[in-house]
Amino acid sequence: MPILLQHRLDPASRLIRLILAEYGVEPELEDVSHWRRDDRLTDINPAATVPVLLDKDLPPLIGLSAVLHFVENEHAPAEGAGLVPVDVADRAEMWRMYDWANIRLNDEVTRYILDEKIGKRELKHGAPDASSSRAAKVNLGEHMQYFAYLFATRRWLAGNAMTIADLALAAHLSALDYLGEVPWDEYDEVKLWFARIKSRPGFRTLLADRVVGMLPSRTYADLDF
Repeated sequence: MPILLQHRLDPASRLIRLILAEYGVEPELEDVSHWRRDDRLTDINPAATVPVLLDKDLPPLIGLSAVLHFVENEHAPAEGAGLVPVDVADRAEMWRMYDWANIRLNDEVTRYILDEKIGKRELKHGAPDASSSRAAKVNLGEHMQYFAYLFATRRWLAGNAMTIADLALAAHLSALDYLGEVPWDEYDEVKLWFARIKSRPGFRTLLADRVVGMLPSRTYADLDF
């Protein structure tokens, strides 16, 4: 059984868990804090980033790209049945939206909110900075408008089939939803998409996640929110 070093609300860790679940693989989860630079993590990865996958006799697989490519190569089903489209144009759109979630949304929204609400809490650095949180919320609204536009014209984020891009966006929005930061009622198209994806069997372990001393929002584990 592979071991995944992760943080419960880290979107990259959540993405790997979702992909593994879609492929029928259940890793052993080991919680570490990249904010506190836990010794267990830095002994393996001096950069203190997650996810890290320990599998078989391989050296540690460090970082989202390395872990994702390993999981795709090792566990994806036959060509055409996995989470990466066969068609070149569809695959290009998938990677565009994958980058949108993991780079743009992360850099403009998720990273700030998690640093302020979780990182500062774990490091005991005081209360979240209100101005950073407000700016991140404004940015989130702009992203949600774009996602709503896309979901008004297609069933899934990158087209007509669910792909890794959907799981990437779901990983970010689920982490933000745990903290009560997503204004679902203002974006019906995004809400309907998220209701579909969080109802998948592979999402169940994420919905059971709890951060010690911090309860999730009321919508977090509700499939009919």
